[in-house]
Amino acid sequence: MKELIHRYLRAYQGFDLEGMLALLSPDVRFENHSGGQLTHATDGVQAFRALAEQSMLQFAEREQRIVRLRFQQDAAVADVAYRARLAVDLPGGPSAGAVLALRGRSEFSFKAGRISRLVDRS
Repeated sequence: MKELIHRYLRAYQGFDLEGMLALLSPDVRFENHSGGQLTHATDGVQAFRALAEQSMLQFAEREQRIVRLRFQQDAAVADVAYRARLAVDLPGGPSAGAVLALRGRSEFSFKAGRISRLVDRS
């Protein structure tokens, strides 16, 4: 599980969409929560692909660094430090070139050697 998480994060940081998708279960569930609110959710690898393609266009660079990693039976929770530089102006938000720095948590579940659920919270 640890190696799978690290491979996923390397692909994420390298904007390697195919590398990310190769690690996901076909029925993967993804959720993003910000400020306690669900902001995005997808079911299935194709819906994840569409969201990831859209998201990738917003960032010039991005990094998730694991601060702490805890394992349960078929799951893991990673406390992460997130840093990204925007590639575009966000409507009603920061401008292109702005650096975002957040702390958050990523929750991973696994099935058949792949990531079956990913929940990001910030």
